[in-house]
Amino acid sequence: MNGFTKKSVGTLTLGEKLKKLRSDKRTSIGEASKFTKIQPAYLEYLEEGTWEKLPADVYVKGFLRSYADFLGVDEKILIRLYQREKEIRANLKKNKKTDAKKEKPINISPFIFTPKKILISAIIVLVFAGLFLLYKEINSFANAPSLIILNPENNSQISGNSVYIEGVTDKEALLYINNQPILVGDDGRFRENLTLQSGLNIIDVKSKNKFQKETTQSLSIRSDYKEQIENNDFLTEENETSNLSEKKIKIEVKIDPGPVWIKVEVDGGVIFDGTMLSGAVQTFGGNEKIIIDSGRGKATFVKFNGHDLGALSLDSGAVKGVVFTPETKIDSPVDKSKD
Repeated sequence: MNGFTKKSVGTLTLGEKLKKLRSDKRTSIGEASKFTKIQPAYLEYLEEGTWEKLPADVYVKGFLRSYADFLGVDEKILIRLYQREKEIRANLKKNKKTDAKKEKPINISPFIFTPKKILISAIIVLVFAGLFLLYKEINSFANAPSLIILNPENNSQISGNSVYIEGVTDKEALLYINNQPILVGDDGRFRENLTLQSGLNIIDVKSKNKFQKETTQSLSIRSDYKEQIENNDFLTEENETSNLSEKKIKIEVKIDPGPVWIKVEVDGGVIFDGTMLSGAVQTFGGNEKIIIDSGRGKATFVKFNGHDLGALSLDSGAVKGVVFTPETKIDSPVDKSKD
């Protein structure tokens, strides 16, 4: 022995490097396409090294600049790798054509399929499919779910009293906002309307997979919303300038503690369906009927035409179809139909 240790050195191609960077970022081709505005097919061609299907060099270099910006790497490195590998491929192709002219054609007899060979091939395919599924399960068990918040940005300033929390997670994961379960779409996307309290709001978004692995992100959102009840301002998604004093039914909903899912229907139309954080207040007005559904009646406090009615329910369960009309009497029990 001469005291030296030999090590094998592997060099990644441009396509392999792109694929690894995207994998480390835990981002799919579709998500990368959305952010870079590059067609998914072109991103796949770049990662698989199928350059003959790519457009002219000027477009490819533009793709690499956008992809480098998305992956957080130096665009010059990617373009230099592309040019070097393109030159190598051109030389290999040239040499291959020269050697092909020197070689004599070889006649190869066609492969003959037999029932035995078909059966063996089918077994091999099934074995590899099983191994692939097993690999996916093991990978899911080892890794926490991905969680990307698209809106709003952390430390945002909100002028109103509500904000939509939008993002993407694993399609089979369970999602919670401040421990309130939130619906996730078949593609892993979610969008939830949150009612904020005035001042600083801390929003914890948590994704949990079936192996109990968790990924959590916290957002600090400041709302400068101030209630205008003294000025009789009525705020809804349909009309932000309506005068509350003109309404026959005036309802103020306050949450404590939160978060709580709330649905409000005014005069036959749903005007709010979302989550209210602890301390958040929403005011609604109507002429014929207001119906309230709450995920936790005990934490949902209501004022009807200026009279404090207290919580919608004495227990912590959900309530549905709490109806308020101009004929509702203050001293009569509210119709609190439980879910």
